[in-house]
Amino acid sequence: MLGHSVDKYITGTMLETSNASGWRNILAERWRHEAGELPSLVPHDTEIAILLRGRSIVDRRGGGMRQHTVARRGTIWLCPAGIEEEFISVTERMDDCLHLFLPGQPFSSTILQEFDLDSAAIELRYESIDQDPFIEFAAGQILQEMSTESAAGRLLIETLAVSLSARLVRSYSTASSRQTSKRNGENALDTRRMKRVTDYIEFHLDDEFSVADLAAVACMSVAHFARAFKQATGKGPHAYVNDKRMALAKQRLLDANWNVADVAIAAGFSSHANFTRAFKNSTGMTPHAFRSEMRGE
Repeated sequence: MLGHSVDKYITGTMLETSNASGWRNILAERWRHEAGELPSLVPHDTEIAILLRGRSIVDRRGGGMRQHTVARRGTIWLCPAGIEEEFISVTERMDDCLHLFLPGQPFSSTILQEFDLDSAAIELRYESIDQDPFIEFAAGQILQEMSTESAAGRLLIETLAVSLSARLVRSYSTASSRQTSKRNGENALDTRRMKRVTDYIEFHLDDEFSVADLAAVACMSVAHFARAFKQATGKGPHAYVNDKRMALAKQRLLDANWNVADVAIAAGFSSHANFTRAFKNSTGMTPHAFRSEMRGE
C-alpha cells in the first residue's frame, strides 16, 4: 500500500512510515502537521488518524458534512475511501499524529465472514471521534511494532488490520443494529484443527506466512480463528509464533554453524539490529552475550 498522505498533507512532515515493513492491508505513518489548509481530495484508501499528543483545532468538510473538532490526545478522524474531503483547516500545529490507511473497502471480507451483511449495502461514516479505546489500543500496538520489530510482527499487524476493519463496521458504518455478529454460532478450535495449525507453524517457522494462511489451515474465517486460537492457547497467533521463533533462535545461537545475522533472518527479522533489540528485550542479553554465556566462553 502507498497511501495518499503525500498528496493530502502538503503542510506536514512525515516522521515515520511502515511502508518498507511488508505489512499487508495496512499502512501506518506518523506525521507532524503545521497549521494551514489542505487541498480537496478523494482518497482511495480508508484513513484513520489519531492524535498522539498535544491539542489542536480542526475544521473539515467531507461528503457534504462539516465538522469542527477541538482535538486532544486520542481524538480520531475517520475518512472512508471515495468520500471527497472538500476542506480541511488545521488551526494549531499537531506535533505527532498517527495515520492508518486501510484498503478502500477494508470491511468487505470481514463482513462476508463475520456479519450477516451485504458488503455492498453499507458505508463507513465520515466522522470525528472523541475517544475509542480499541482504536487507541491498536494504534499503540502498531507504534510498538514500528519502533521495535518482533519475530511475528507481520502476523500481529495483520490481525490488528482485521480487528480494526471489524471495529469500523460495528461502530462507524451504516449497518443496522439488527445486523449483528455471528459469534454466538462460532465453533471452538478443536484438538484436531489445533494440531493442524501448530504443525503448520512448526514446519513453516522459517517462512513468511499470514494469519489468513493459518485460518485456512483451520478452515475458519480470519477473525474467528484469531479469537479461537487465543481462547485455546491463551496467546494470540502472533505471540505464539513469536515465542516459537525466539525459542528456535536461542537453539540456533548455540550451534556454531549459525552466525547471528543468519539467525536473525531465519527468525523473521528485517535486520541484525532489529533482532538484537528484540532479543535483548526478551532475554535481557544481546544474542552474542547469550551465546557466550550459554557456551561458557
